[in-house]
Amino acid sequence: MNQHLQQVASGERFEFGKNWAEFLKLLDENRIAQAEISLQDLLETKSLEGLSFLDAGCGSGLFSLAARRLGARVHSFDFDPQSVACAMELKRRYFPGDAAWSIQEGSLLDTGLLKALGRFDIVYSWGVLHHTGAMWTALENVISLVGDSGRLFISIYNDQGKFSRRWWKIKQIYNRLPPALRFLVLWPVGAHLWWRPTVKDFLLLRPLHSWREYNQKRGMSPWRDVVDWVGGFPFEVATPEQIFDFYRQRGFSLERLLTCGGTLGCNQFVFRRTGGAAPRV
Repeated sequence: MNQHLQQVASGERFEFGKNWAEFLKLLDENRIAQAEISLQDLLETKSLEGLSFLDAGCGSGLFSLAARRLGARVHSFDFDPQSVACAMELKRRYFPGDAAWSIQEGSLLDTGLLKALGRFDIVYSWGVLHHTGAMWTALENVISLVGDSGRLFISIYNDQGKFSRRWWKIKQIYNRLPPALRFLVLWPVGAHLWWRPTVKDFLLLRPLHSWREYNQKRGMSPWRDVVDWVGGFPFEVATPEQIFDFYRQRGFSLERLLTCGGTLGCNQFVFRRTGGAAPRV
């Protein structure tokens, strides 16, 4: 049994790829377009033509696809074999046989793999590093993948102190339950996360407006994101200041910052390497 399967079987890891496979059933042109817009907005560019793009922890493969459609040469990898299968399915659908998009299985904690990958103009790792089980090591490892003057786009769960510790326990319980009983955690948490916007929409005479609007957010699915949030384990957090200081001390400057306003979501960062050549792993 490989490392990923061992962690899933022991209740120490969520099957992210299984969730993403369900999301692909909902994927349409509008969601892909929203993912493209998300990249364009955060990277402040309309085209990635001529640039190399690494999707480190590619999940569904949606943003690998978006980057490829924007003109980048893309390499995707993920620790979860089902996520790798999702990315390969998207490539089959939209870029069959394309030599400018490569996909493999691998971990951000595998320094041998990272050394073999080389360096990229853009390294994209959205909502991944905090799920490795060794977040600060992963934050360090990803540095070697960023080329000279390259950009690093990451998102990290916001540290809410005692609330984050509570969520850690909920996620652990969810993953240790038999799959048939996980609804006992999933449904109450889903109701907790969505009751306020649902009631607000009802009072404003616009039923489910927030749910439908969420579908425009990065091209993602609200329900799949609820499942991802509840199940997302391992789970680590950091404050925006911690992430900023970590990369500033390692020769990066912050170009963009989008916080979650102190909530349970992710803070998003776009850094640029400004402190000389990228080190070897």
